[in-house]
Amino acid sequence: MGPERDGARSVPGADAEPACCPVRVAHQALTRPSRRRGRELEKAIFEATLDQLTSGGYARLTMERVASAARTGKAALYRRWASKDELVIDALDATLPRPYDTPDLGSARDELHRIVEEFAQAMTSPVGSALNALMGEIDHERAEVFKAFITNRVIEPTARTILEILRRGAERGDVRPGAATPLVADVIPAVLLYQVKIRGLEGMGPGFAGRLVDEVLEPMIRA
Repeated sequence: MGPERDGARSVPGADAEPACCPVRVAHQALTRPSRRRGRELEKAIFEATLDQLTSGGYARLTMERVASAARTGKAALYRRWASKDELVIDALDATLPRPYDTPDLGSARDELHRIVEEFAQAMTSPVGSALNALMGEIDHERAEVFKAFITNRVIEPTARTILEILRRGAERGDVRPGAATPLVADVIPAVLLYQVKIRGLEGMGPGFAGRLVDEVLEPMIRA
């Protein structure tokens, strides 16, 4: 064993790095972007997008803000979406209910009630709040883009599903054959949009779906 220099004794671990502060370690762990992949990361990004829309509006929404709220890097967003318009549309598309998932329940009334109930629940949920904030704020140029999305993703599929429900009902005998028309199928989407844009979401609470079906559509389609 070599001689000790300057009479100093070697102390075990003297050259090792000092232990990190536990508070600093915890902070670094909480703020470090997590290594999420696939659907888990996408879900976090979509949730952050809807939250940013609701809380700050479309004008203040940026890819940087969404990335920060989702605790990921901005590059992760730009690898998937070229603009915030594309990101917003995908976030809404992934979250809004799909009316064509309505099953055959053996009763036109039950099927219509279900589709209206799902719409009402969606519009009073975070995605509904984000959609309302978006449509109330965007400029005319972008409004056309989002109007096309709402028409293609919400209004037309809902009307087609309702028409199919009416046709099934006419075959079963609980809907009069003359009521299974595109114009009658448009009644529910029209009332829903009127409720959202003019009357407000306050009236879409419990019982709304039953009232809309029983008081508006049933008298029109009853066999």
